[in-house]
Amino acid sequence: MNILMLLSQLEVTGAEVYSVSKAEKLINRGHNVFIISDTLTKKTRANYLSLPLSNRNITNRIKNTLAVYRFIKKNNIHIVNAHSRASAWVSNLACKFANVPLIVFIHGRQSTFLSRRLVHGFGDYTIAVCEKLSEQLLDVFKVDPGKVEVMRNGFDIPEIGKAIYRSHKTVAFITRLSGPKKELAYKLLEHVSNSDFLSEFKNVKFKIIGGQSIPPEFDKFKNIFEFTGYTDNLPREIENADVIIGSGRVAIDAVLHKKPLVAMGEACTIGLVTKKNLRFALETNFGDMNVTEKDFDFNKITDDLKKALDLTECEDEVYLRVVNDCDIEKIVDRLEYLFQSVSVRFYRNEIPIIYYHRIAKNISDAGKHGIFVTEQQFENHLRFLKKAGYKSISFDEALNVKKSGTSGKFVMITFDDGYEDNYTLAFPLLKKYGCKALIFLVAGLESNTWDEQADEPVLKMMSENQIKEMAEYGIEFGSHTLTHADLTKLTHKEAKRELTESKKILEAKTGKEITSFAYPYGNCNETVKKTAGEAGYKFVFATDNGPMGLHEDLLQIRRIGIFPNTTVRGLARKIRGGYAFKREKKESQNLQIPR
Repeated sequence: MNILMLLSQLEVTGAEVYSVSKAEKLINRGHNVFIISDTLTKKTRANYLSLPLSNRNITNRIKNTLAVYRFIKKNNIHIVNAHSRASAWVSNLACKFANVPLIVFIHGRQSTFLSRRLVHGFGDYTIAVCEKLSEQLLDVFKVDPGKVEVMRNGFDIPEIGKAIYRSHKTVAFITRLSGPKKELAYKLLEHVSNSDFLSEFKNVKFKIIGGQSIPPEFDKFKNIFEFTGYTDNLPREIENADVIIGSGRVAIDAVLHKKPLVAMGEACTIGLVTKKNLRFALETNFGDMNVTEKDFDFNKITDDLKKALDLTECEDEVYLRVVNDCDIEKIVDRLEYLFQSVSVRFYRNEIPIIYYHRIAKNISDAGKHGIFVTEQQFENHLRFLKKAGYKSISFDEALNVKKSGTSGKFVMITFDDGYEDNYTLAFPLLKKYGCKALIFLVAGLESNTWDEQADEPVLKMMSENQIKEMAEYGIEFGSHTLTHADLTKLTHKEAKRELTESKKILEAKTGKEITSFAYPYGNCNETVKKTAGEAGYKFVFATDNGPMGLHEDLLQIRRIGIFPNTTVRGLARKIRGGYAFKREKKESQNLQIPR
């Protein structure tokens, strides 16, 4: 995908560090990433454009909006991420003009001016770095709960060495010396310098790390504390310290280095982070966000500093929870998923997966069930697909197309049951039009015995030689159970046998691993889905039920049925996009992005 990230900042911030970290991971996975910001301090392989997004006068905002719009069109951007209020405002308009989806990342409390309530600028999906921010979005701005989720700051998990107890200790207060954090830092340093802390802990070095420049009002503290200014190697500073004071990304980084952490942010005081207050610490992004008025307790900071200095590392429970929540590889997995899901719902379109059953020579031998198309009808369908520029692809290819944002028209063709006419009638036409297909075979039967009671004609299944010939050509095969059984009506033992035995039989026949399965009758439930996954199937297909994105549940992949009344015009309507969305009721859970 071509991904654009926007920030508005005049000095390095946590949002920048997060964006650059995320960009590097996405680039490693084959994406093209672009960043637009006033400034950019951290090194990155992403393409960078400087724009004065922090200049919020109306003339400049209009200029920035037009510049971002032109950038989106020129670089064929597939999705935009905004990481600040000013950049979200510009992105919101530019994305509407360019018709591309926007995800807004919320890193701090949002202003509640009337204009902000009327024009949210939260994009098509909103990601908050902590629960308290999410609460504000839901309660104050009335954002759709289905379009908001919490995703914490992401980090590479560092290797941790053995904790060392040092008699001469260092407290590192890591913060910016601008904006709200500047005022907070001043008050904390004033409190520490006037308390008994320094006289009680004479062997403790107190370092202030951060700030592009030291404001003049901090000059009076320079004889008491060591000011190092900005560092481009924060992990090294954290590693060399014994106790960290910080919030937001700094706090997470400290915990990931197993350092005792005293958390205080722009909104509230947490104090020494332990398993008892960890939940609240995470909910507030370690003090940077709360729904109540700002609440600071400087006495608690100095009291908890004394406790922290007796420790060599943070509690294991704290460390393990933060590792689980903040592993950047997991976070980027989720982001890639969201990029696809948001795009599917924004454009109301997904790569169509169509399914056939029988190919009948003519209507007279088609039987009573409407699970066929005629040979001529099938050829008309394939001719249309070729003329309209559709390319038939496998499911692996479909996932790659979605992840990369490759442009073009794509369709996946599947067949259920494995009737002999799939070989005698469908196969020659598939070869004629250069189409791929995936056929789900009933592995344990030679004819359609499941239809006998319905007074259907007896129909042969494909032979092993026919299957091998098609497999050698490139037709893919999957399982459709041993006996075409409705798995939801079987015991777990019976369902497991249908799934595992059919897989073994088909692997012996094709000489290839069988990784795909389709539920007979399209029927499944959570137990059956779990059993299918445990049987070794990577991709499991349903019928017209399941999430809207084909990547969203690989054990219940939605398909579109093709039947006797599906004309060429009907086929075009079904695969053009939006068909599945029109069939879903407004309140359907399938329209929501799965969590």
